[in-house]
Amino acid sequence: MATTTEKQRQGIQSIEVGARLLRALAAHGRPMMLRDLARNAGMPAAKAHRYLVSFMRMGLVEQDANTGRYDLGSFSLELGLASLSRLDPVRLGAPILDDLCKKIGETVALAMLGNHGATIVRWVEAGGPITVTLRTGTVLPLSNSATGRAFVAYCRTPFMKKLLEKELKTTAEQSGNTVTALVHDLEPIIEEIRLHGISRASGSLTPGINGFSAPVFDHTGHMVAAITSLGSFGNFDTEWDSPLAFAIKEAAKVLSARLGHSEISATPQSHVLTSIAR
Repeated sequence: MATTTEKQRQGIQSIEVGARLLRALAAHGRPMMLRDLARNAGMPAAKAHRYLVSFMRMGLVEQDANTGRYDLGSFSLELGLASLSRLDPVRLGAPILDDLCKKIGETVALAMLGNHGATIVRWVEAGGPITVTLRTGTVLPLSNSATGRAFVAYCRTPFMKKLLEKELKTTAEQSGNTVTALVHDLEPIIEEIRLHGISRASGSLTPGINGFSAPVFDHTGHMVAAITSLGSFGNFDTEWDSPLAFAIKEAAKVLSARLGHSEISATPQSHVLTSIAR
């Protein structure tokens, strides 16, 4: 006899079978003929057709009257939008940060673009003899922190451009440099970040502290957050291909996937520095 747990887990097999059609449509990315849809879902065309009739009545699927091709319907769109509206990077990132901290043994944080710049919204301290000062609400500079540079490399919103222009102008005034010179110095750093898919900084913000930061993307391919890790010289390997860098990139990739990002999602082909007036 089935146990109570097994009974609770029993579902309706026909729904699970039919869901293969919805998955096939979603994965294909464009309308499909019945034969192709059935093949991708692994079922006979006649059987697939019966499911599709029910799905059309529910609004999950629609059929083009001219081509006969099937596509996801209006109710599928409603479900997708409702799901996306519930995706919270901070909430979804919490267990990912915890796992990353345990794995690498370094302080980790999640940052988002706030009113004043790249802002820490969650952090997990690794502990140990050296404590990295990183707190919720901390705003990191865009041009010389690993976190800020990640946003410069991958975030192209007008607000991001405005923040960076303001920071560069202030830095230019304080250093006696020009904005043009600062942009010129920063450009190869940003290009290197985009080449490796992760940002790094070595003592540029806090003496004796290294940092890595990897971009997190949403379902549209836009950067919405960054996963950052900081550690002390000697213990924090800043090589681009280090296990540490790989672990941080993987954590960012996992969170991106939770937010609906896929490998085929479009990402900006140029960085925000290219649009800064010089």
